[in-house]
Amino acid sequence: MNVDCNDPLALAADLFCQEEMDIKGIEKAVEEILVGIGENPEREGLQRTPQRVAKAYKELLSGYRMDPKALINNAVFDVVYDQMVIVRDIEFSSMCEHHMLPFMGRAHVAYIPSDKVIGLSKIPRIVDLFSKRLQVQERMTTQIADYIDVVLKPKGVAVVVEGLHMCMMLRGVKKHDARMTTSAMLGKFREDLSTRMEFLDNISRGAERLHF
Repeated sequence: MNVDCNDPLALAADLFCQEEMDIKGIEKAVEEILVGIGENPEREGLQRTPQRVAKAYKELLSGYRMDPKALINNAVFDVVYDQMVIVRDIEFSSMCEHHMLPFMGRAHVAYIPSDKVIGLSKIPRIVDLFSKRLQVQERMTTQIADYIDVVLKPKGVAVVVEGLHMCMMLRGVKKHDARMTTSAMLGKFREDLSTRMEFLDNISRGAERLHF
């Protein structure tokens, strides 16, 4: 990936812009884990497991190395519109940085333009930019809001993320129905209660409970 690390979009995206993923290193580490478990990496079902895991990590953690300019792809437009824009129910999946287990759910994103809007498909891509990493949901929520604020310089940004975490469902407390909700409010969404409530009412209307 050839990205200018000092570009404002790259800085806002917090990229590993000078480092390629060490696929061979991941394969070696997975083989060592298999041995540590007590498995035989040479048995038929596991012979290609290190390669499969490395390939999966390259996809699951691709957000560290996405080109932010290619992601936006000049899809920021001058438009006279100063009302709320909402994209809700954006599906995402991520990896908990504490246990390296998946968490997934949906993100709801809104902004109030100053004089620019962004192409509809770009907001889910921005969610992917920050979800496809080792993450905690709180930081991911803030990163999405801050990035949209940098790209559009709007009057306000709001992000609400709902997640189901496998690290809580499969281990530890083993609570299958517990979900986590985080939010980030900038500008008018933070300052104006009626604006914030309009957004929250919109995303709650017709919302279904998260489930796997």
